[in-house]
Amino acid sequence: MAKKQKPSAERYTVGRALSNTSYSPRTTRRPAPQNAPAASAAKPSSQRQQASQTPPASKGKAVRKPGKDRSDKRSAWSRKKTIALVLFILLAPILFIAGWDAKNVSDASKTMFGTGNLLEAVVPTSLSGSERGRVNVLVVGYSADDPGHAGANLTDSIMILSLDTKDKKGYMLSVPRDLYVQIPGSGKAKINEAYQRGEIDGFKEAGYAAGGMGLLEKTIHDSFDIQIDYYALVDYATVRDITTALDGITVTVASSDPRGLYDPNFLPKEGGPLQLSNGPQKLDGETALKLTRARGATYGSYGFAQSDFDRTKHQQQVLVGIKQGLTWKVLLDPQENKDVLDAVAHNVKTDVRINEVLPLYRLFNRIPDNQLQSVNLRDFNGRNLLQGYTTPTGQSALIPAAGANDYSDIQALIQSLNH
Repeated sequence: MAKKQKPSAERYTVGRALSNTSYSPRTTRRPAPQNAPAASAAKPSSQRQQASQTPPASKGKAVRKPGKDRSDKRSAWSRKKTIALVLFILLAPILFIAGWDAKNVSDASKTMFGTGNLLEAVVPTSLSGSERGRVNVLVVGYSADDPGHAGANLTDSIMILSLDTKDKKGYMLSVPRDLYVQIPGSGKAKINEAYQRGEIDGFKEAGYAAGGMGLLEKTIHDSFDIQIDYYALVDYATVRDITTALDGITVTVASSDPRGLYDPNFLPKEGGPLQLSNGPQKLDGETALKLTRARGATYGSYGFAQSDFDRTKHQQQVLVGIKQGLTWKVLLDPQENKDVLDAVAHNVKTDVRINEVLPLYRLFNRIPDNQLQSVNLRDFNGRNLLQGYTTPTGQSALIPAAGANDYSDIQALIQSLNH
């Protein structure tokens, strides 16, 4: 049996060296060129192929990783949802209130104008009289809310509201209800009878409203030489309801009597006698209504030295008080504007068209209170343009100071106010 030979020392050394060397499937690299930097080792073929297919990144821009892009997109979408939620929270109440306002206006519009379509209200238009630079509104008060009241269809209050369209000023001219005038087609009578006669006779003439308001407009035009552009026939209940909706109005009582005003000519259901001290007074609806009606003609009254002229002055004060209360804040508050709109819609008749309401209100509201002048024919700058008169039937009435048919001084006054 042959004896095994021991490996030589040389083979043993080589085998040991090979066993200590880690195995690598890569092919033997070629020596790098001598001029190439030592750190620039050649890439594997798979990496070289991938590099050849990838476009070079723009200079100065970092290459974004796919995972990073998805994360940024999720963050951007989250920010958009947050912004949308915040906007919804902010706008939802506004949209709700706007919808509520629109419903209130629409309901009132349907009652007053026969249509609740608010798109008609924003159709652009020019107010009648704007070509003259002045819009004249005939505001008439009567007692339709009290059918049992004697003479309920007689116009107890006649006022011309004249608004300058350029200079933010205007005036309120009160026409005495006892003014003895020529009523077209009816003969001479007190001017407060014109409306009733026009209603009974069915007045109709081109250029004027039909019925009683048209005849009253023509009577005023013929006597005062003033063009009426619009009318508003106001049931006195409007004063009470609007004042109540505004939570009261403030007027300043300035009676010549140091005790103030007192008129007992009111029933218990109306709140009893009117009694107010001199100075600023906060009026509720019933008291404001009584102030517009009182003229101190009942025994025991005081503070009404000029009787009906004091009443017209107080009516002007109440109108200004309501104007002060009708702020945009009130008109945009659906809880408050509903009562105001309902009061107007149910108690006012007018020939103002639906798309003329907002321009007319803006024209009226932009005039400062101190630029809205109150004009009284009994006392204009210390001058009395009227005198007492007894009619052929024995009634006490008023006529121009210049004579029964001479309105030249009154017309001159109106012309001076218009310039």
